[in-house]
Amino acid sequence: MVQIVYLNGAFLPLEDARVPVLDRGFIFGDGVYEVIPVYSRHPFRLAEHLQRLQHSMEGIRLANPHSDAEWHELVRELVARNAGEDQYLYLHITRGVARRDHAFPPADTPPTVFMMSSPLTPAAQALREHGVSAITAPDNRWLRCDIKAISLLPNVLLRQLAVEAGAAETVMLREGFLSEGAASNIFVVKDGVLFAPPKDHLMLPGITYDVVLELAAAHGIPARVAPVAESTLRSADEIWLTSSTREVQAITRLDGNPVGTGEPGPLFRKMDQFYQDYKATVMRQPTI
Repeated sequence: MVQIVYLNGAFLPLEDARVPVLDRGFIFGDGVYEVIPVYSRHPFRLAEHLQRLQHSMEGIRLANPHSDAEWHELVRELVARNAGEDQYLYLHITRGVARRDHAFPPADTPPTVFMMSSPLTPAAQALREHGVSAITAPDNRWLRCDIKAISLLPNVLLRQLAVEAGAAETVMLREGFLSEGAASNIFVVKDGVLFAPPKDHLMLPGITYDVVLELAAAHGIPARVAPVAESTLRSADEIWLTSSTREVQAITRLDGNPVGTGEPGPLFRKMDQFYQDYKATVMRQPTI
């Protein structure tokens, strides 16, 4: 099947999409993005994803080119034009095409708006049964990690460390405290309590992060949102990573050492089932 994308007002095959070399996203990484999972053609928490997109755009002082209603229609159309019941959408908005100058271009410069759909494949059963490994590294990114900016070179380098170590993720530490993963949020379980770093400028506010905390509250799992010390991370009974495309996964080895028993823990098993049940309710909702 032909992969259909959206670019600046038109739906077209991916191979036909072109962006000028003077686009500020290409020259400066001057833009933001969003990733939205789609299950059974139902976008997952679309309103929350659009709220986060708005936060990112405000963070870089870029006017949102579309209303929520317009975004809903574009998402609906892109999902309909692509094959696969489960997809993930990538939204990418830059400050547009202008001569190369660090200062903002003229206010009437139209932004570049790009959207792409790709197949969303569930995690292999082996990963759910046995978990994944991760490594740690210093968090050397900038101080506005709450903005989902397209300039992701630090995350790319940190994730590559994991690839070279044969691991699934790099867990980042800043001044003795857990921040997040290179492409995920991180939760820690200690003595039956679920710990999560607080939302601030040092981490991206994950949509799945919110769902996990909501499910914990709904099912009586004690949870604490507070700074997580490195010592707590390293002595954890369970560690989870969460993201829109990877959902909830157990980290069972950290820096080569087993986490807890070295297998996904009992609280992860419960949360994984809660999450799958929640997804099923989303799939039964009316399509946008």
